[in-house]
Amino acid sequence: MKKLTPIIIIAVLAIILMSDTFYVVSETNQIIITQFGEPMGKAIQEPGLKIKLPFIQKANIFEKRWLEWNGDANQIPTKDKKFIWIDTYARWRISDPLTFFQRVRDERGAQSRIDDIVDGETRNAIAQFDLIEIVRSSNREFELSEELVGLTSTEIPTIHAGRDSIAKLILKRSQAITLEFGVELKDVKIKRVNYVDEVQQKVFERMIAERQRIAAKYRSEGDGRSAAIRGQKERELRRIESGAYKTSQEIQGKADGQAARIYARAYGADPEFYAFTKTLETYRNTIDSSTTLILSTDSDYFKYLKRMK
Repeated sequence: MKKLTPIIIIAVLAIILMSDTFYVVSETNQIIITQFGEPMGKAIQEPGLKIKLPFIQKANIFEKRWLEWNGDANQIPTKDKKFIWIDTYARWRISDPLTFFQRVRDERGAQSRIDDIVDGETRNAIAQFDLIEIVRSSNREFELSEELVGLTSTEIPTIHAGRDSIAKLILKRSQAITLEFGVELKDVKIKRVNYVDEVQQKVFERMIAERQRIAAKYRSEGDGRSAAIRGQKERELRRIESGAYKTSQEIQGKADGQAARIYARAYGADPEFYAFTKTLETYRNTIDSSTTLILSTDSDYFKYLKRMK
């Protein structure tokens, strides 16, 4: 057992030595070798198994791929003195690993540098433009009506730069600085624009008042249209009733004329019989079981009743 102990110790030391001698460069990584903290040559980017001096040299691994940066929202005044929150994001990568290692050491240091650079350039760029330039990207017409926008076509300011151009300006200025740290910056974008809390409430109140005004206008227009429709309906109804009354009177007149002609023919054929039937019809229409008549004996109305004896 005592003979095996030195062998085990030697084997363990050999494993430790081997593990610190070999290192792997993957497809997504790039490595800077340092000796006592100082970089030794350029970055190693070719994938494969590599060798270094154990314990003396160290492999510092850096990403090749694009990394994300999300900035914190900052309160920034615009050129027209509107205080707004600006939230930006960007994509970056390590373009020069050696410079990157010498200037910022690691990704945390790079993120801190990007915070300072992009936030500073964003503040400078926003301060050069009015709010409308930051909100809009072109001079296209509003899809909403002028009432909802609150401005007429002649009152809408002309966009000379626009949001996309401002983002490109921030990117261009930031890129010139980040290259000094071995960082390539790409796709700086304005993610969100919002009013500060003090102004936001006033804007909401103004929006509510504007919508209420528009709603009242639509209700007024609706009431006017409703009154016009009701008036038209009444006129049409009177016209129809007048026409129907006229037609009914014409029909009734024709019917009365026809009845008069029939009566005249019947009277001419047998006047006595006609007088008899008309009298009986009068009796039927005026006398029932509850009727009491007081007539003189020589009344024409009574003549056929006297003959019934």
